[in-house]
Amino acid sequence: MVKEMTSVVNPFSPPKHNNVIIKFAVSFLLVGLAFHLLISDSFRFSSVVETPVPANEETEPESLVASLPAEEPVSNDFAANESQTSQPGKCDLFVGDWIPDPSGPFYTNQSCLQIEGHQNCMKNGRPDSGYLHWRWNPRGCSLPRFNPKKFLRLMRNKSWAFIGDSISRNHVQSLLCTLSQVEQAVEVYHDEEYRSRIWRFPSHNFTLSVIWTPFLIKADIFEDMNGVSSSEIQLHLDKLDKKWTDQYRNLDYAIIAGGKWFLKTAIYHENNVVTGCHYCPGKNLTELGFDYAYRKAMQLIFNFITNSGHKALAFFRTTTPDHFENGEWFSGGTCNRKVPFKEDEVNMTDVDTIMHNIELEEFEKATALGPEKGVALKLLDTTRLSLLRPDGHPGPYRQFQPFAEDKNAKVQNDCLHWCLPGPIDSWNDLVMEMIVNGGIYQ
Repeated sequence: MVKEMTSVVNPFSPPKHNNVIIKFAVSFLLVGLAFHLLISDSFRFSSVVETPVPANEETEPESLVASLPAEEPVSNDFAANESQTSQPGKCDLFVGDWIPDPSGPFYTNQSCLQIEGHQNCMKNGRPDSGYLHWRWNPRGCSLPRFNPKKFLRLMRNKSWAFIGDSISRNHVQSLLCTLSQVEQAVEVYHDEEYRSRIWRFPSHNFTLSVIWTPFLIKADIFEDMNGVSSSEIQLHLDKLDKKWTDQYRNLDYAIIAGGKWFLKTAIYHENNVVTGCHYCPGKNLTELGFDYAYRKAMQLIFNFITNSGHKALAFFRTTTPDHFENGEWFSGGTCNRKVPFKEDEVNMTDVDTIMHNIELEEFEKATALGPEKGVALKLLDTTRLSLLRPDGHPGPYRQFQPFAEDKNAKVQNDCLHWCLPGPIDSWNDLVMEMIVNGGIYQ
């Protein structure tokens, strides 16, 4: 039986001693193929892992200076520069959420000398620091962190002005603090009250200035540095403030902003005639309301920019909400929150809503004409994202050590301006992204 089985072996089978060799060869080929596939997959995997992480996803090291990106050649022509983001197409930079950011700010109150006393919350004794560890994250696109080296290279031989009230001054100090990690600015001018100032960055021939004009239109103001007024403000609703319009044609970039000052008592003039007022009981004048004056101002501003014939890139920054609770700035209002709001936790006040709507409506009218006239006008809509940061204000720490002598001291709170460092630093991320990406964002 065994012999019969042996006799029917396939005649094409190799002899027994060669069978071992064949099996070894096949095994070797299979191992080799598996190794080849493994190596091939490893290279493909490595190409993903080793791709540089987008700037907004990198964890910044503790050393502020060491965290700055390496030098790279950049054209002064913004249109020729690559996008900072990896996602093409349009998205709304101003709709998003504040997310935790363990890396913290670029600077501290010790590394920056440009912080005004009222915004130096750390020095003034604010005990918490959680407000420093959030960053703005738009939905649908990535927002890289501000790159001070790249910004200064882009600004070589350029001039930039922040035009508006004390929030504009707050913003320019934020930018100065971030840029100071690369180059210290040299102040070359200030007015008597240090409200309007000019700085130079010598190695980049870059000029940065702040022009204090709280209404942006012509105004006679009788108020001291402490906000005490000796007479009603006289507002000329048909004339812009020459303080900024005379300088506008010398600028390459401008961020223009108005807002809160229009809520003050004021007498309105048009064609050199008093036409009404806002909140002026006993004056026997027509109450026209702040919204009437604000719309007139927006129309004047946008008309001037679009008809200037000047090719500056102008940003209009929208109104900034305050966060006073349980009162106003003059009646014991406070802002003691320690974390940002979520989107559904807060709504704008009626006043802020009215102002913001006027800004959006008049901006839309202006931009419909802008392209025909070759004017670049962009909306820096920081209103909603700022509304979500009640934790970022000086509050009682606008003063130095306000509770050092009395833990229950009654002090005036600042729930409008921003601590430095603080949430306002994120505005610079937005500005740079809008510049580098040109027309991608509305």
